[in-house]
Amino acid sequence: MTAARPGGGGCRRDSSGDEARRRILDVAASLTGIALLSPLLLVVAALVKFQDGGPAFYRGVRVGRGGRLFRIYKFRTMVPNAHLLGPGLTTRRDPRVTPLGRWLRRTKLDELPQLFNVLLGDMSLVGARPEDPRYVAVYTDRQREILRHRPGITSPASLSFRREEELLTGPGWEQRYLEEVLPAKLEMDRAYLERRTVPDDLCLIARTLRALLA
Repeated sequence: MTAARPGGGGCRRDSSGDEARRRILDVAASLTGIALLSPLLLVVAALVKFQDGGPAFYRGVRVGRGGRLFRIYKFRTMVPNAHLLGPGLTTRRDPRVTPLGRWLRRTKLDELPQLFNVLLGDMSLVGARPEDPRYVAVYTDRQREILRHRPGITSPASLSFRREEELLTGPGWEQRYLEEVLPAKLEMDRAYLERRTVPDDLCLIARTLRALLA
């Protein structure tokens, strides 16, 4: 795949020690999660496959660390070939989302296959959510600093915008996403990633799990 333009300078990089510890945590947690959740992963994959005969997984292109493109793994929550039937973002009451897909999105179970992205090194447990290349193309230099870090499964912005789809409704929803929602998410995550520590990440993971179980 062709890489997107790397981000600009100015963002403090993790120390080599912190980065190594974070990678050890990512590998250990993703391996443990895959092993423990494998029965659930198999059941959900079968349900998605059997509902309409389409593929069990969605493999969309996202921009990763340093602007490198990768395939993100999710359980498919939309009708087959949904990318040909509408925009790249999912809006409120999007007709392309299947009944099972709505439940998977609400419970966040559709995100579980990203444990494989973490294991492969494309993503981390904690980091800004990976974005579609066409939206990364309009990042400012300051926003591109986010690409110095691996994207993640959870982040401060992920928690704050858990119901993002509810904001994307009515005329001009994509403009609103580009001008309001996306900049707010990027600034929130950029500020966190500049100063985070491994204990900070562990605390954020615990907060995410509490939010999912609430």
